[in-house]
Amino acid sequence: MSETVLQTAIEAATACADIARRTVLPHFRTSLRADAKSDDSPVTIADRQAEQAMRSILEERLPEHAILGEENGMSGASSDWLWVLDPIDGTRAFLTGRPTFGTLIALFHKSRPVLGLIDQPVTGERWLGVTGRSTTFLSDRLPGTIGTRPCPEAAEAELSCTAPEIMTDAHAPRFANLQKHTRRTSWGGDCYAYGLLALGQIDVIAECTMKPWDWGALVPVVEGAGGRITDWQGNPLTLESDGTVLACGDATLLPELVRHLS
Repeated sequence: MSETVLQTAIEAATACADIARRTVLPHFRTSLRADAKSDDSPVTIADRQAEQAMRSILEERLPEHAILGEENGMSGASSDWLWVLDPIDGTRAFLTGRPTFGTLIALFHKSRPVLGLIDQPVTGERWLGVTGRSTTFLSDRLPGTIGTRPCPEAAEAELSCTAPEIMTDAHAPRFANLQKHTRRTSWGGDCYAYGLLALGQIDVIAECTMKPWDWGALVPVVEGAGGRITDWQGNPLTLESDGTVLACGDATLLPELVRHLS
């Protein structure tokens, strides 16, 4: 990615995060009504408005890029460059007043994420990852320093997952085996947990049934903080991946985790 394209992309992603934050915050902890999508996951007017606002920015600034959003699908001409948007990752957390949801903005190039941004509107925290660069963390209220922590053995690892319900019948026994080999499991967090992993607060995250808008932004953030993020087989994540996601702060731990999940 050229420096000119990179700077334009960073500015566009930042503008998208800013407008999504302004759109989402007025709806937080209100009597907001949620509709059920075809997969029974909730969606609100805040999701729809935030995605549309971000699309407008990208269509104006980078009209040659395609856009894939969780709420409105694909738009734009076929391109090697694809923006992938999730206006509110963790809508259940958002609806129940917990500040562990986030806005996810990713830029893919030829099926691989090269830029990722996680924004938490309530706490004011923002992570920005770009391939080949160190992740940056901005926060005006909460402490945190980018950098994953050493954890060479699974037995010492703090494991995290959004919810046990996301595990399919095929994946649940494999996840349970991983749990047996780690120190303890904490539930909840959605994309926020990956931000915490990038700050050295969590060691391992394993999830499945993930869509590109769920994980695209996470890859550059985690890897730019010193961690690894793959599928459960240890393969790099692409648009053709199987929906499993495995993140670890200590890259040397990855082979052991893959064994436990196999």
